[in-house]
Amino acid sequence: MKNYRIVLTSLLVSFIFSGCALVTDEYQANQRKVIAYLLEDLPLPDDAKIIKTPTVLLGTGESISGRIILQSGYSPAENLIFYGTETLTTGWSLISSKVGEEVTLVYSKSGRFATIYIAPRGTFTGFLVGDSGSDIDISVVHPDAIAIQNPYENLNYDSLPESP
Repeated sequence: MKNYRIVLTSLLVSFIFSGCALVTDEYQANQRKVIAYLLEDLPLPDDAKIIKTPTVLLGTGESISGRIILQSGYSPAENLIFYGTETLTTGWSLISSKVGEEVTLVYSKSGRFATIYIAPRGTFTGFLVGDSGSDIDISVVHPDAIAIQNPYENLNYDSLPESP
């Protein structure tokens, strides 16, 4: 009877943890589909994992604006080479760059601007083997994303709730 409980408990724990991996993998697959649809012309590294919370995308097609946060196992230098070659094949033009320990690339295409910020991601494993991976922050802005330059111009401060 005691062995039965141990086996049952082990199976239950295994099922719960494998379920978490399935949910994470499905989230990544679904997010990649959405991002591929919305940003079909901006390449993303194949190994990059999308970080759920700070990623925000608005619009469709060429009217896309938003921010995508990725983690990549490739170093910032490897991701710099990836973006340096892949963005040109999709029609993006490099208009500004800053390369050092951290990399900032600014591209334009059809009036849109994409800023790609790549920083080393320090992990314990990376420290041991000498590889850090990268955090990648991509912001895309469409020129029509901000129609009103000062949306607070006619704000009535008296109608706002009091701060605690």
